[in-house]
Amino acid sequence: MLLGAVSLSLLCIFSWSCSSRHATFGSTTLVDESAADASDPQITAALKVINEQPQSDKGYLQLAALYIRRARETGDFNINRKAMSAVDQALEREPGSIAARKLKFSLLATFHRFGEARDMAAELRDQYPDDPYAYGILTDANVELGDYDAALQAAQKMIDLKPNSSAYARVGHLRSLYGNHSGAIEMMTLAARTADPRDKEAQSWCLVTMGKEFFKAGEFEKAEKVFDEALQISPGYGLALVEKARVRAALGDYQVAADYLSRSQLRFPSPESLILSGDLYAIQGKKEEAEEKYREAEEVARGLEGDLHRFALLWADHDTRLEESLELAKNDYAINKDIYAADILAWCLYKNGRLSEAQLAIDQAMRLNTNDARILYHAGMISKAMGDGKNARRLLTLSLQTNPGFDLLQVGNARAALANL
Repeated sequence: MLLGAVSLSLLCIFSWSCSSRHATFGSTTLVDESAADASDPQITAALKVINEQPQSDKGYLQLAALYIRRARETGDFNINRKAMSAVDQALEREPGSIAARKLKFSLLATFHRFGEARDMAAELRDQYPDDPYAYGILTDANVELGDYDAALQAAQKMIDLKPNSSAYARVGHLRSLYGNHSGAIEMMTLAARTADPRDKEAQSWCLVTMGKEFFKAGEFEKAEKVFDEALQISPGYGLALVEKARVRAALGDYQVAADYLSRSQLRFPSPESLILSGDLYAIQGKKEEAEEKYREAEEVARGLEGDLHRFALLWADHDTRLEESLELAKNDYAINKDIYAADILAWCLYKNGRLSEAQLAIDQAMRLNTNDARILYHAGMISKAMGDGKNARRLLTLSLQTNPGFDLLQVGNARAALANL
């Protein structure tokens, strides 16, 4: 019923998490003497407000919002530390500020502190039960924590209160999680088309999200078209450059993919872009260059004080540091019991030879029937190792049918495993 509803209220039950697993917050300087800060007229204006009204929260709120936007534009989520410092300064001056509280729990989610974000959002919801923003954060946090029933309830309330771009994006993501690709695209399209036309970053971000859904379904041409549209709106947009490179790489156009990654890394060498660069080298047999890119990605992630769960997957894929990868995956799943944490845990258990535990974990990863080729691949390999050739053949075939380019390197392993069954 929920997947096939006909009214707007029922159609929009599903949610999307805009948070990213990046960094745990630490102390930081509020404003760096960087060229980017000095040349940004909006930041200069916010600093002027702070200097003229030092006891007001107004300038600090402006500054925090600007840093949050810059973090999304560049992919450098380390900038959000400065945003958090600005928010804390605002709350010192106005402890009851609703705007500052909203920014605070949004940043907590960005820093992977989903439990805290959920609790703060719940407090706001209890005080202001008709504020849709609180329900959005409750949706996001509960998705990441694996409490999908609570996420559905929060998303339904949000869409009832205010059906807008933010709500549509959340709808699209939860539809995707539940395996409803066409429904996800429908809502992601609405999100992109109803985004504030003055906010180019928001428009581009919505388009990138839609393009990633197309890519997930193996619809490379549609994905690339959407990424190109995002880059037309926001040239140099880091997230779009990386995803454009991913499509080109999946199509075998390695040089063009590398060019797009180089462009993204000029703005900020994100761990994800560096890992993809490493994969490009690896598939061309350039092992030393690949290993250098992977090391650089890890250094950047550690410099961000970032959560390294992505490296648990990388190490398991490359059959290296297997015990460490399993420890990372276990720690992540202890906090965030979403399907992707369960998938990485299952893969690391499999690589460490703990097959019965891997099967239990992959069952958790597949509990929403998410149409994700990587999860299906992992499930197929675990079934193969468990001696269930029939199920392994079914899962590996489905994985490659869903997205024949889900991973630049693992696709070859999937095909080889299938051929040996």
